Amino acid sequence: MAKRKNDKPPPEESVEDKELKAIYDRVRKEFSAADLQKYTVIEPMVPAEQVLEKMEAIHQKITQAKKGK
Repeated sequence: MAKRKNDKPPPEESVEDKELKAIYDRVRKEFSAADLQKYTVIEPMVPAEQVLEKMEAIHQKITQAKKGK
């Protein structure tokens, strides 16, 4: 079955919507490859094993403190 055509006119854009569009357009134009590079650089990470060892040490320290009470 065919859908009915929407006879309502599209809602008018408010002043705020127009201002936001202008801001987004300006920022999009100013965004450069150098800006993108900041977000694509791979930073050195801490190995998961090292994080796990530290977490286990903290856990043991807390459990021993609770047993000592």
